[in-house]
Amino acid sequence: MGLLQLFLIVGLFCVASVLGFGIDPALRVSVFDELTLGDGYDGVTQVQGFHSESRAFHFQGSSREVRASVGVSERIVHKLRGKSEFTVLVTLKQELLNSGVILSIHHSEQRFLELESSGQRSEIRLHYRTKGQQPHTEVFPYSLADNQWHKVSVSVSASHVILHVDCNRIYERVVEIPYMDIPEDASFWLGQRNAAHGFFKGVMQDVEVLVMPQGYISQCPDLNRTCPTCNDFHGLVQKIMELQDILAKTSGKLSRAEEKMNGLDGCYCERTCSVKGVVYREDEGWTDGCRNCTCTNGTVHCEAISCPAPECPAGMAPAYVRDACCRECQPVCLFSSRELVEGDQRAVRDTSGRCLLFECKDRTMRRELPAALCPDPGCSEGDQIKLNDRCCTVCRGHDFCAEGHGCVENSECVNLEAGTRCVCKDGFSPMREDNAYCEDIDECAQGKHYCRENTMCVNTAGSFMCICHTGYIRIDDYSCTEHDECLSGMHNCDENALCFNMVGGHSCSCKPGYTGNGTVCKAMCDGLCQNGGTCVSPNNCICQQGFTGRRCETDIDECSDGFVVCDSKAICVNLPGWYHCECRDGYHDNGLFSANGASCVDINECKTGRNSCANDTVCFNLEGGYDCRCPHGHNCTGDCIHDNKVKHSGQIWVLESDRCSVCSCQAGQVMCRRMVCDCDNPGADLFCCPECDPRRSSQCLHQNGVLTYGSGDTWVDSCQQCQCLQGQVDCWPLSCPPVDCEFTAVAEGECCARCVTAPCQADSVRNDITKTCTDEHSSVPRFSGSSWVKHGTECTLCQCKVRAHTSAPHTHRHTHHMDTSPPPALPPSPPPTLRTHRTPSLPLPPPPKTKHTPPPTRLTLALPPSPPSPPSPHKHTSPPVTPTDQGQKLTWA
Repeated sequence: MGLLQLFLIVGLFCVASVLGFGIDPALRVSVFDELTLGDGYDGVTQVQGFHSESRAFHFQGSSREVRASVGVSERIVHKLRGKSEFTVLVTLKQELLNSGVILSIHHSEQRFLELESSGQRSEIRLHYRTKGQQPHTEVFPYSLADNQWHKVSVSVSASHVILHVDCNRIYERVVEIPYMDIPEDASFWLGQRNAAHGFFKGVMQDVEVLVMPQGYISQCPDLNRTCPTCNDFHGLVQKIMELQDILAKTSGKLSRAEEKMNGLDGCYCERTCSVKGVVYREDEGWTDGCRNCTCTNGTVHCEAISCPAPECPAGMAPAYVRDACCRECQPVCLFSSRELVEGDQRAVRDTSGRCLLFECKDRTMRRELPAALCPDPGCSEGDQIKLNDRCCTVCRGHDFCAEGHGCVENSECVNLEAGTRCVCKDGFSPMREDNAYCEDIDECAQGKHYCRENTMCVNTAGSFMCICHTGYIRIDDYSCTEHDECLSGMHNCDENALCFNMVGGHSCSCKPGYTGNGTVCKAMCDGLCQNGGTCVSPNNCICQQGFTGRRCETDIDECSDGFVVCDSKAICVNLPGWYHCECRDGYHDNGLFSANGASCVDINECKTGRNSCANDTVCFNLEGGYDCRCPHGHNCTGDCIHDNKVKHSGQIWVLESDRCSVCSCQAGQVMCRRMVCDCDNPGADLFCCPECDPRRSSQCLHQNGVLTYGSGDTWVDSCQQCQCLQGQVDCWPLSCPPVDCEFTAVAEGECCARCVTAPCQADSVRNDITKTCTDEHSSVPRFSGSSWVKHGTECTLCQCKVRAHTSAPHTHRHTHHMDTSPPPALPPSPPPTLRTHRTPSLPLPPPPKTKHTPPPTRLTLALPPSPPSPPSPHKHTSPPVTPTDQGQKLTWA
């Protein structure tokens, strides 16, 4: 199948997408329910949430330990282990400037899944481990720590990650695929990374993990999926490659099978019988106890052996031998005028009471030396009995069967006073006079049963059963009576059918006005019910909501009929079967999507740049629009408009919404910057300058638990830049320089990737899915980036690696042999930094080495087109999705 056909299939799959959406409870992890939050966790209290349909909890302080128990952690990890598609959902209100972990699944120092929100750097961070067992942090520039409610979802589908905030798609990127083979003893934390770091401060509600792609739909139902996920596509490609491999192997097997079938013409196939672990061929016979058996067409047939009376010569007599059914001639001995066969023993006591033991051997009674001392029988002398085949006495009730017996098939050993006897089991008759072999009695054939009318006798081993005839029910073990299924309700007739009882059963017939076979009857309507209506009774349609009429043919205009009253900021738009309150021009939805349009809010055209005001006029926002005005007395030059207020040229003021920012009006433009912090000034505002806080409570503990840092101090740990601000530690990945090459690798002990020339030495490759390699062993085309086991081997793994700008394919083989050749020389490595994926258009400043003062930033009333700023926490619009990289690590800003 060519690539064009593949993409056509994916396109058709995209068109025939899922129209409905439901969540299997087995795929949902409700974190609050799993942790039974509120039961004795210090620092966690239940409060009023964003809505009243579920519980919300306030996380405060730094002495709490919200950690799942071992059983709960194992249950959560079990659902996530090995999954390539999952979604993390949370509704939260985070305190200003707080940097904390929302949830974390880690084992020791390895973070397998962690979602973090940094208020100090206005970032959302997703920490995980890649398939190469490398730590990875995906950073999304966005501020959640604004003391406002936000709905947040992070959806991962293979290498595809989407961040939604307040039902707006903020970022969509292609990243390295997460490694989700989480150890069983991994720990699950909520609202903190561990007992000492990453404390989230604020309120959380509806914290869930959905083991499925596009789980944000449960949070925002209007964002239903329209196309397959990235994992769907990768799975489809992988399945095609597997089918190609299976086709090649199957073709070879069919060819070999045809060769073998050509030689089967002279073969004869026979059915065999298996009895007690032995396989017998067709018509093969054998003896089973007292029966002669034969294998016939795979079925065992047995008949009782007929034993003729043996004719024994002088000195021999007929006797039973172990493991033989019929009597056989055995040598005999005469003892006290009685004949004994070979092996029989007799005990004789002389006048002195001494016991002499004799045994029949070679037609002569030979004396045997008895045991030197008989064991104590364990009973009084009056309860002891003497036996004629041994010298030692035994107690009355002695278990002779336990010493061994000759009772074999369907026979039981019974103890007598001085020996044993064989008795046939119930339902069996003896096959010889000593009852050692017994056969089943066919009570049905011999009429020895108690089955009455309306029953059928069925023989069983040792017994029989009375089976009721069809249409009859059992009265007792031997009798049955006719069953009226219609009267008892035990029938399969439709509720709109008539039931007729019959001998041995019943019949069903649909009622007038209904059609069907009686078991399924549907109402007949004179014409089809339209627009999804259901025919529930003859000529009676039940219409779906929004339609009316005898055949549900008329759409209800909710807007004109007065059924709907939309908010003044919205207009009613009639739809087939429904309606919609659509925001008027100049308004947009705030993300709550109220049905009546109450969530429509004014668009500030001045701040969003959606205005046409010239430079000599000032944009003035109005409800539902804007106006370009000339400030009074200034001939439209010099003055500024800020927060709908006129600021004169040269005027300086502090922002009402942020006391740490100072703004000024300069030549008609508003210039804002953070307040300059002077830590030598004892009157410094610690709220705006947390790095100047000298209090002990504002100190931080290093990750190793030994070093202590003051507020404002910075340090580097595990390829991360960390900073302490007022007792809270915030760490972010060190910035790595861009690497523009096909093959990259991260050397041991380093943080950043560097270019390598050999594809087999690379950790990551820019895979171009439109390019393929040809498997030299099976001639099957393989997509770039795919791997497979070499045909005919078990220990050789092949991988297709194609350069992004060349057509020469490279096949990388991993074998069980150790490669001792030195690796190719690598170029000089840059300073250690962490391998992360950041939006290229938003570079981060270099990490400060000491207490820092943030540089002034220039804010204007209109959002600049580049670089893109994080969307406002209250009014969100989806940023443009444009690819900013090519190859495997494709990132969308």
